[in-house]
Amino acid sequence: MECFSLLRTDVPALIDHLGAFGEVVAPHAKGDVSYSFETVGDSSLVVLDYNRTLLPLKKEFLPPVEKLVSFSLNDLTSTPVEIPIEPKVYFAIHSYEMQSILRLDHSMLSGNVESNYLKRRTKSRFVGISFTPDEFHFSESVGIAIEDMEGFDLFLNEVDGDYQLYVLTENGRLLIHGFNKLKTAEPEIVEGREFKTKIRYHYNRLPRVFQYAYHSDVWAEVASRCVSCGACNLTCPTCFCFDVNDEVTITAEDGKRQRSWDSCMLSTFAEVAGGENFRENTINRTRHRLYRKFKYITDEEGLPWCVGCGRCTAFCPAGISLPEIVNDLIHEDEQAQLHQRVSV
Repeated sequence: MECFSLLRTDVPALIDHLGAFGEVVAPHAKGDVSYSFETVGDSSLVVLDYNRTLLPLKKEFLPPVEKLVSFSLNDLTSTPVEIPIEPKVYFAIHSYEMQSILRLDHSMLSGNVESNYLKRRTKSRFVGISFTPDEFHFSESVGIAIEDMEGFDLFLNEVDGDYQLYVLTENGRLLIHGFNKLKTAEPEIVEGREFKTKIRYHYNRLPRVFQYAYHSDVWAEVASRCVSCGACNLTCPTCFCFDVNDEVTITAEDGKRQRSWDSCMLSTFAEVAGGENFRENTINRTRHRLYRKFKYITDEEGLPWCVGCGRCTAFCPAGISLPEIVNDLIHEDEQAQLHQRVSV
């Protein structure tokens, strides 16, 4: 792994250099306090010091609304939408965001491969960047360090206001080929980036907690505050549920099939024909969401399917905190074990 020093003032030049490979997507300011991943038109507008974007990077690979097929009712034919394979560079990506893409890879590319996702992932390159945790980040609690470089081709680690650039893959080496503003450097360890929010247990102990939490009173308490808006799902970088519907033109001659993000926290998500609803109550939906992050997939893969970005907490209109839910379940589990020992 090679390491170079890079002045902060030279970062826009690096972004322009990366543009020779393909379209560059990076965080931009959105209003006064929000950020969004956007295609770079002016490299000076790219924001390096941001907490999180409103929508995760998954929108690049699983668009919120996507047309899948055009069809004709006159001759009963259909035409799938072709997804071009285009080179892209995703710049200034946080480690938890990269880990969410790796988890989506597992979800979308295992078994029956989701072809549109695969085409968008092909020829994608990633440049990571370190960040300073705010009151909502807790990625360290789910095993993702700020400087976790897995999945990246290049990584920018801020040191005293400037950056150290790590070359992690052969693709990364090709990306910086010909860029003459780098100087060889020795890697430095940056201290002082402490997470303010933490889950009390190591993540590998959480499946056991969830094993006994199905009938916990915590679910009812959380559900009493939840407004079932679905913001937690729709901003989550690892949620991938979607709905599919057909739209027919007013002439009833042709139409389109499209899919759009869906949310298991919406009351209609588990509704089926005949009016039955398998998760009609908010309690059931709340519990299902947390079990998807810390139990169901974790039992199979050994990793939480939550990456600690903090979006579900930061953007929840009811102020519901995912780490607080998990810590409440841990506390309840400890009390139950204590009671069991006393009884013995």
